[in-house]
Amino acid sequence: MHLYDNDFLNINYYTYMNLDLVGKKAIVCGSTQGLGLASAIELSLLGADLTLIARNEEKLQAALTHLDTSKNQQHGYLVADFSDLNKVKAAAERYLEKATVAHILVNNTGGPPGGSVMNATVEEFLSAFNNHLICNHVLSKALVPGMKSAGYGRIINVISTSVKQPIHGLAVSNTVRAAVANWSKTLASELGPFGITVNNVLPGFTQTVRADYVIQKKATDSGKSAEEVMKELVAEIPAGRIGQPSEFGAAVAFLCSPAAAYINGINLPVDGGRLACL
Repeated sequence: MHLYDNDFLNINYYTYMNLDLVGKKAIVCGSTQGLGLASAIELSLLGADLTLIARNEEKLQAALTHLDTSKNQQHGYLVADFSDLNKVKAAAERYLEKATVAHILVNNTGGPPGGSVMNATVEEFLSAFNNHLICNHVLSKALVPGMKSAGYGRIINVISTSVKQPIHGLAVSNTVRAAVANWSKTLASELGPFGITVNNVLPGFTQTVRADYVIQKKATDSGKSAEEVMKELVAEIPAGRIGQPSEFGAAVAFLCSPAAAYINGINLPVDGGRLACL
């Protein structure tokens, strides 16, 4: 613990890196693989009790085996397909039947298919809005009352660097992610007075199934090999490599911790410096 004395203001500032999440309950969506699972693992390492949500029960059961239990954490899961809004609502209701509060909500859903704006169908836009914006909203509405009562809340939305710089060939995703980012910023302003923060974490090029999909699509569209596309993508990253899911998960876990209490309403890129904009 460090003590800083400010004689002019006669205020003592106590600062410490409190990352302890023991006793905190967290819900992580889309958590059977990739960024969702990585975020859940990091939260468990800080001591949180995890509830995983995804559509495949077998994969959920397997994901539970990766979570830390050294601090007597109790982990579980709920099955819900984010393409069915009623199932998402039912999952939230089932959770609240057993627990009065979730201190942490990580909204994460697989990205929509790629393609240009003019080739996108109305159905693709509607599906993406439901899977991302509407499901995020439904879960937040269900869980925020408990966060308010606890005086502690963290809502993290896993979106995309496209909210700062649109990504070529991902028209539907670019559109929907921007909507989520603005919803999140508005929510952050409304919930800040209750000890609840709302932040977005923006994954860059990270070693996930989604990245494999993007590489293969770029290769198909350009006529290049997947290896050539990979080399070109890495060349744009100052870090000189693609990211690991655990590095992304660590950023999510930090924003969920008490140490991040004064960080609210931000878009945090975890991209190795790839974005050219601030």
